[in-house]
Amino acid sequence: MFQQFKTASYAHAEYLCKTDLSMLKEKIEEFLTWLPLDKVYLETHRGIYDVPREKMEAIKELFASYGIKTSGGITSTLSIEGHEKHTIFDVLCYTDSVYRKRYLEIVRDTAKMFDEIILDDFFFTSCRCSECIEAKKDRSWPEYRLDLMAGLAEEIVAAAREENPDCFFIIKYPNWYESYQDCGYNPQVQRDIFDGIYTGVEARNPQYDAQHIQRYLSYSLIRFMEQIAPGRNGGGWFDEGGSSDNMNAFVEQASLALFAGARELTLFNFESMASSPLTAVLGQQLERMDQVLGHLGTPMGVSVYEPFDAEGEDQLMNYLGMCGVPLEPTPVFCEEAPSMLLTASSAKDPDVVEKLKEYVRKGGHAVITSGFLSSTMDRGIRDMTTAVPTGRRASGNVYFVDNYNRNHRFYCEGRRPVYLQVLDYKTNATWCQIGLITDECNFPLMLEDFYGEGNLYTLNIPDDFSQLYRLPKDVLTDIGRVMTRNLPVFLSADAKYGLFEYDNSTFAVYSFRPVDENLEIILRGDEYKGIVDLETGREYYPLLTGVEPQKRFDAAKAKSEVREQILEVPFTAGFCRFYRLIGKEE
Repeated sequence: MFQQFKTASYAHAEYLCKTDLSMLKEKIEEFLTWLPLDKVYLETHRGIYDVPREKMEAIKELFASYGIKTSGGITSTLSIEGHEKHTIFDVLCYTDSVYRKRYLEIVRDTAKMFDEIILDDFFFTSCRCSECIEAKKDRSWPEYRLDLMAGLAEEIVAAAREENPDCFFIIKYPNWYESYQDCGYNPQVQRDIFDGIYTGVEARNPQYDAQHIQRYLSYSLIRFMEQIAPGRNGGGWFDEGGSSDNMNAFVEQASLALFAGARELTLFNFESMASSPLTAVLGQQLERMDQVLGHLGTPMGVSVYEPFDAEGEDQLMNYLGMCGVPLEPTPVFCEEAPSMLLTASSAKDPDVVEKLKEYVRKGGHAVITSGFLSSTMDRGIRDMTTAVPTGRRASGNVYFVDNYNRNHRFYCEGRRPVYLQVLDYKTNATWCQIGLITDECNFPLMLEDFYGEGNLYTLNIPDDFSQLYRLPKDVLTDIGRVMTRNLPVFLSADAKYGLFEYDNSTFAVYSFRPVDENLEIILRGDEYKGIVDLETGREYYPLLTGVEPQKRFDAAKAKSEVREQILEVPFTAGFCRFYRLIGKEE
């Protein structure tokens, strides 16, 4: 067994209904050949399948004979003859008393057999039957469904406790966090109803799967859920979907969840994972993770304000995470955060602009996106910047980078064009730090405004978020420099690197790149003199220092900045490395 985390798997009801004990015994032994197993979630119901109690008790005994704990699982899909509903995946209509009654029976039966139950991520509804339309009345669908599912959560937890007072009830939240409110997932309320939560970290294929999920989500969603229910996020759940043809992408789901502090990993599903060649690869990687995780501290990063039930620039933070920016998403506005990112989702908070003004005025360091800017134009954001969205578009692949405080302008070129919205701004009231150059004009990619004692930056996001990956290394470096201003480490790299920083002077880097290359890691300040690889013991020391601040033109001064020290390390494609900062006095 592993020391830093536990491993589990989920056996679905169709498999348990169709298998026999001798075949299941073979599967268990096959699974254990590649990976230790602390627990298995045994599903009692899914769709048309219900596992008979007598058979389930025999299955529990079989797993127990191998020292494997068992818990119950439910997938909330069902179709009742004579009451068929026109819904996605046959998720239940909880407005219909017939479906509600049958679902409560399933919960009660499961609680009789298990002291712990997890709901697979179908505990939602998107039903728009006539009964739902009538019950909704003049509310929006999100309002109706959030209330409906919160009430149902209380009902099923109470039902389970009636049958088994010791029952520990867990809700698993899916990877499509931006859609929760439209389907009734209500973590703001449900976190206080259920005993625990669980996180879906399935990364999917970002190019071909419709969810637009980037691989960084396997880290960021664990961190988000930890902020929602501190200490009660049971772990990360993943599968082969979108990664069966890419061993690295499959293993990354587990590794990134562990980077984020997951306490348990659940592999879906037991039947396929027992026979999958990916399981053996995963076992090897988890052995490695178990050796190094104990050296890492608590994750830290740029605070990303993601209010409950928010939408707008969906999944954007994960694209930025794939550009080497360490992020810490949270459902609350963190007034004490040293730096923060606000996207269009942040504008869900009606008071967000006033909070932002107060934060920056007192010396805060904030980056807003063009989506946030557009969403708050009528709410006072013009007090902080002259930037105005025009609705026009421009494209190009040549850029200038002109940090005001460094008085050092340079130019760089990307391989493919990026399409941006044109933001108008007023010269010398707002500073253009990064510009996109076209034939005889240029347009802002990142703007800077001085407000009170702090700084506000506006990052212009392409309509197609994946075009962020087209930005050249020098542009991404400057964006990373701005966003990670108060962190000890940032990267100078092309897109498709992940940076993960911890509060004990350690950090990790994950390459999502297709090729091996040298990576530049930049240390801030004089507190550290180098880095050491936590696994190999190899030490790396700075080769260069960054550009120092210089007084610009007729300005009276240049604001002092911490010194930057640039190191270079060789990096293997699809690999991760762990480092510790070497203190100046070591």
